[in-house]
Amino acid sequence: MFQEERMQLIMEYLRKHQRISADDIVTLFDVSRDTARRDLIKLEEQDALVRTRGGAILPSAHGEYRSYNDRLQYVSEEKRAIGKLAAALVRKGDHIILDSSTTVQACAEYLHQKVCTVITNSIHSADTLSNHSAVDIHLLGGRLQKEQRYLYGPSVFEALDHYYVNKAFIGVGGVARQGLYSGVEDGKIKHKMMQQAEQVIVLADHSKLNRRSMYRFADWSHVHLFITDQPLSSEWREFLKKQQVEILIPEL
Repeated sequence: MFQEERMQLIMEYLRKHQRISADDIVTLFDVSRDTARRDLIKLEEQDALVRTRGGAILPSAHGEYRSYNDRLQYVSEEKRAIGKLAAALVRKGDHIILDSSTTVQACAEYLHQKVCTVITNSIHSADTLSNHSAVDIHLLGGRLQKEQRYLYGPSVFEALDHYYVNKAFIGVGGVARQGLYSGVEDGKIKHKMMQQAEQVIVLADHSKLNRRSMYRFADWSHVHLFITDQPLSSEWREFLKKQQVEILIPEL
């Protein structure tokens, strides 16, 4: 069976079942896991699906945000690798800010045994970190965004005014040459978090590249380090070099 024919059948399966695993592809089409992975990568490059840990799901409609719990359920291997590398940058005694994105949540999961102080507006990150005795947690109080599980509003901004941290870890809805994008309320908080940090570290898997949404919350002049999961094009590397943004890529 040719790859194009197999990819068409994969999409038919996805439209019927909403998700597919690499094991499903191996069984259905009698191919290797490497072949299954290549098929999923190619379909993702065509924006036909979103790869997850061990498989893929159909993308949300344009501009639609899945609930935070739904997004957490499908945190990809790439996001976990980005989060692990980000956590490795945290030094003993650091004061850090974590935003409420799922990629930054993956970073929180790797902060075990790190002696540090974490400021966050993410309910989920605070809950995860509560199991790490070495981490001191400051949860920013405010109004609860129930679907996305973060706190927002004037009290969050007022609280952030009193903090200055070593590092801020920021996730995005999309990145382009023009800057960093997300939802409006979330983006305003991210911008404030970036202002309160000595070093700003942006975490974004390759699916976020060259994507813009309605709200641009910052430009690249605010960013010091960009962690992504795949090598960037020469154009992107040259652009970030001019912006004096360092690039890190984890080993997958």
